[in-house]
Amino acid sequence: MTTKLEIIKEKIFEIDRIDGELDAARSQGKKVVQCHGVFDLLHIGHIRHLNRAKKMGDVLVVSITPDRFVNKGPHRPAFPDQLRAEAIAALDCVDYVVINNWPKAIEAIKLIKPDMYVKGRDYRDAAKDHTGGILEEESAVQSIGGKLVFTDEIEFSSTSLINQHLGVFPKEVTQYLTDFAKRYSSDDVIGFIKQEQPLKVLVIGEAIVDEYQYCEAIGKSSKEPMLAVKRLSTEKFAGGILAVANHVANFCDEVGLVTMLGTRHSQEEFIREKMNEKIHNVFLYREDSPTIVKRRFVESYFFTKMMELYEINDGLLTVEDNRALCKALEAEVPRYDVVIVVDFGHGLMSSDAVKVICDKAKFLAVNAQSNAGNIGYQTILKYPRADYICMAENEIRMEARDRRGDLRQMIIDLAKKVKCERITVTRGKNGCLCYCREEGFSEVPAFAGQVLDRMGAGDSFLSLTSGLVARKVPTEVVGFVGNVTGAQAVATVGHRRSVERAPLFKHIESLLK
Repeated sequence: MTTKLEIIKEKIFEIDRIDGELDAARSQGKKVVQCHGVFDLLHIGHIRHLNRAKKMGDVLVVSITPDRFVNKGPHRPAFPDQLRAEAIAALDCVDYVVINNWPKAIEAIKLIKPDMYVKGRDYRDAAKDHTGGILEEESAVQSIGGKLVFTDEIEFSSTSLINQHLGVFPKEVTQYLTDFAKRYSSDDVIGFIKQEQPLKVLVIGEAIVDEYQYCEAIGKSSKEPMLAVKRLSTEKFAGGILAVANHVANFCDEVGLVTMLGTRHSQEEFIREKMNEKIHNVFLYREDSPTIVKRRFVESYFFTKMMELYEINDGLLTVEDNRALCKALEAEVPRYDVVIVVDFGHGLMSSDAVKVICDKAKFLAVNAQSNAGNIGYQTILKYPRADYICMAENEIRMEARDRRGDLRQMIIDLAKKVKCERITVTRGKNGCLCYCREEGFSEVPAFAGQVLDRMGAGDSFLSLTSGLVARKVPTEVVGFVGNVTGAQAVATVGHRRSVERAPLFKHIESLLK
């Protein structure tokens, strides 16, 4: 005897096999209707929508967004695609369910070839769809002779229900989001971010190629107190200021970059290939030096970083290289509305270069980063002026030489020394603490769901928040956007993906529903 679960699972097909089933239905003169979505938490709005769609034809196919393409934030989906498919297949009105293989429904539409492609009424206004997907879907439907149709059924939000009832975040974070949403809607926050688009932004700092050597541990060497590993594969990323430029280029129309590559092992071909095409690159070349490479050896099974190897010349610039850098800065800095400096402390930012930047930048955002190559020698105080400083808590504590003192007082003291009106301190799992001379302090919790890799999270935070500060966006919103950006960054391995507009906007909407 066939069980109910077996009947449900018989409705779920591999997407490349569904066309054969549908051809048989069409040969009998039946009309095919397709619905598409995430369906993360099946609710009455979905059920009414699907029932209404079924009445428009004879055969209803539902295509589901796979887990890897659900861009509602790193804590989503709440349910994996196989369970979501089973939930949809359990409805009597649904004839077939397929899990899509692509980020959007375009390819699925062309495979299924529906007579009707049915969406909910919240998609009628294409301007509210940050992905632009609904217009592409309409074009795909029309290309196969079908029609886009909207239902007018009651609306609920899976995201809102999940946020309220499934405990995605700790109670204090959920309460913060509820309170924040009373002050700022998702449209408000996204509107602030869109204000960055016309800004002309210049980023300055060291170009770094981050390389992951994935390994498998073999065991301890028999003759030495040393771990032996087997190399499996290599992955390279455009890191350092290159990653910052790529983040910014996804949100601003005009972006410039000033950095230095080495004349030896320049990696220039790889770097140019990885840079956003809208970025105006000013590459200078440091004599008798390599482009900086930071090579991490990563145990692949647990994604554990075991050791780091630098290829670097971190000495002072030669007179000629310093002159070339200052000349480039003299020409480039005045052209831009916002200048972002990420000083990795590897020798690029000479005192002469710092003076040019501080003298000529209209708005200056700075991070002076502490890392294995400069710890104890790096200081934000080398910049006599900044409009916005963004740094990690350990960096400001090292600056103050105070491991356990009052963080807020340290921020106030630093603001006076650098004559800086706005400072953000990132605190990892504890979120961030933002200071504005006029508004005071705002503390924002972290929103990270899964942490795959922390590399570059602070750089992404600075990349997105600098333009907001330049636009005088409220301090709490700056911290909120920065933490959402950081949550996206730590859910990505290395700099495999830059922070992009549509996923960020979707994530913000997801948090504030």
